Amino acid sequence: MDRHAWIDERLAEVPLFEGLSKKQLRRVSSLAMQIERPAGTVLTVEGEIGHEFMIVLDGEIEVRHDDRVVATRGPGSYFGEIALVDRVPRTATVVAKSPVVLEVIGQREFTGLLAEVPELAARVHATKAERLDELDADSGA
Repeated sequence: MDRHAWIDERLAEVPLFEGLSKKQLRRVSSLAMQIERPAGTVLTVEGEIGHEFMIVLDGEIEVRHDDRVVATRGPGSYFGEIALVDRVPRTATVVAKSPVVLEVIGQREFTGLLAEVPELAARVHATKAERLDELDADSGA
């Protein structure tokens, strides 16, 4: 199985991409670059400008807000969308809790993908709202 077919299969298991056509999944995988990082790697920093969207294929990440862990997520999860969609600084710091394998999509490619696949854009906006509510609840707002 070639890399893109393997990635397409993995992406099809990500809730964000459920129901997308094979052509749409291939488009996502063609825009993504796979990276591996060891446990303890800081993947995003709260307050910094974001330039990429990341999908966890293997491993676990911790999402931290105001130096507190607000979520632990594993394969199939993703992060970075809030900074890219709203063009605001990162809302959380994300750290690899274990060694991770990620698919990374740059800001320009991610924005183009959302324009090409409206159902994906709707899902990203829904998730974004849930995550912002989660951060507000954590900070006592």
